[in-house]
Amino acid sequence: MRTSPRTLLAAALVLGVATGPALTPAVAAPRAVAAPSAVAAPSAVAAPTGAASTARPASPDLSAVIAGLPRADATAALVRVGGSEGAWRGSSGVHDLVSGAPADPAARFRAGSVTKVFTAATVLQLASERRIDLDRTARSYLPELIPGRYATVTVRQLLNHTHGIPAPGLAVGDTVEEWYAHRFDVHSPEDMVRSATAKPREFRPGTKQHYLNIGYTIAGLIVERVTGDSYEHQVERRILRPLGLRDTYLPGEAAEFVGPYNHGYQTMRLDDGTTGLRDVSVWGVTDGWAAGDLVSTTADLERFTRALFAGRVVRGPLLEEMFTLPKVADLKSGDPAAYSAGLSMKRLGGREVWGKTGGRWGYNAAIASTRDGARTLVYSVNSTDAKGQDMNPTALNLMVAAYGLPD
Repeated sequence: MRTSPRTLLAAALVLGVATGPALTPAVAAPRAVAAPSAVAAPSAVAAPTGAASTARPASPDLSAVIAGLPRADATAALVRVGGSEGAWRGSSGVHDLVSGAPADPAARFRAGSVTKVFTAATVLQLASERRIDLDRTARSYLPELIPGRYATVTVRQLLNHTHGIPAPGLAVGDTVEEWYAHRFDVHSPEDMVRSATAKPREFRPGTKQHYLNIGYTIAGLIVERVTGDSYEHQVERRILRPLGLRDTYLPGEAAEFVGPYNHGYQTMRLDDGTTGLRDVSVWGVTDGWAAGDLVSTTADLERFTRALFAGRVVRGPLLEEMFTLPKVADLKSGDPAAYSAGLSMKRLGGREVWGKTGGRWGYNAAIASTRDGARTLVYSVNSTDAKGQDMNPTALNLMVAAYGLPD
């Protein structure tokens, strides 16, 4: 059977979504929310502006993708397209399933692994200041934490997922319900590193690529070691404050949102044995930390994306680290490496699209852009299957509508 281009795209993009294992419902958990029944039309939509003569009209396809929310796979969506080819903004769905109020286009959301782009940019800034050497070993910065079996892993390999360090064992469970029961657990980055590095390596560093969070957990600790400051404050001082990203923050141990947000829901097994939705908006994110705990808005992420691709976040030659794929194969698929330092790349609609997807329970997010910034895409989808094996259909269709199918 021939695999469709859309299926190939889903397989390629879903690798960057999960910040934990893909899980399925199994056992009961408290508090359920009724499945969506209302239908909300897209709102706050602006027609494309400033489009060049070669622009591909964005709004009709994108508007159709988010029309009809809430539905089974998502309760809300916020979308922004920008760049020289034209601008479009849209929102659809509900703020929450109880009130049925329209989704807030300015709402904050959990951005998941989009955090890695901020972490990589912070490390690269420190490299430009010669406070971090990308070719030095992680053990040279954290000798008490990185054991001898990982003595050759470099900072660059942490950032491009070629380090060979396995995921830590968090001892939480194998189902979404078990993770929900442990949603307020606090995981220290040091303990996660100890758990991961106690295991045998997956491969010799630099020979393969395996997308995991642990490299960015270690990178966050290196940021703290060389600056004598918290990772959170360094990201704020170097990126959030200079770019005016006032609605973006790193929550630390806080499980609740600060500021307005659209509720996130996850499909789970209910107390009566049926499957339905639970509100998972309040959930601790310490298991993600420097790899996946960011909270932001589409407006802030669009501003960040434009600045990053224009060379205003990471400057000079070090920016090329974010657009350089290691010449190795993926550990699982055997395909050429798709991840650089912080970003990933896929050819869509005849051109390279660079960006990062992210997922937390109840939320999927992404930033993307052509290298020249001609078309940028930022979205937040309040998905009910954010940790599933496959990419959320609404999120997938947004990427296809904005850029086209894989070459």
